[in-house]
Amino acid sequence: MVRVEHVLENWKSIRQDTIAAVEEFPSAEFDFRASPDLMTFRELARHIVVAGHALTGMLLAGETDFTGPQFREKLKPHVPDVPESADAARLIQALRDSIDQRTAQLAGQTPEYYAGIVTRMDGEKVTRLEMLQFVKEHELTHRSQMFMYLRFKGIVPTTTRRRLARQAAK
Repeated sequence: MVRVEHVLENWKSIRQDTIAAVEEFPSAEFDFRASPDLMTFRELARHIVVAGHALTGMLLAGETDFTGPQFREKLKPHVPDVPESADAARLIQALRDSIDQRTAQLAGQTPEYYAGIVTRMDGEKVTRLEMLQFVKEHELTHRSQMFMYLRFKGIVPTTTRRRLARQAAK
């Protein structure tokens, strides 16, 4: 059984590492992209905060259908005000504010709420808890891209530094 508290705590942990990546990436290089068809580092950071906040906003608003051409319209009221040109400080603040707000709101929902069925963007029917897992995994995917960009700049991601420190302490 997956517990809501565990999902929320895990998402907060993932977000802290996302924030660390934004803090550590050279701000003068925020428009770096690994190849022409990939998002820049800045776009990845903004996408993480916008997607996570907006999708959970739709969940909290009671939306059950995340498919179809009306999806973008349904998403708009939940998109946080984070400019496309946001600097590191603005992105970090938005990442912190969003995770704090959303995890508090989500923690207050009932087991019945999380058992409710929604239709994900791909048409798959999932519980609200599974949709929340999807949002968390979406961030994890893009955070991995950010870590790759850090590596391109010669920076070791915080998760690797923690692992290496644990190994060295043994």
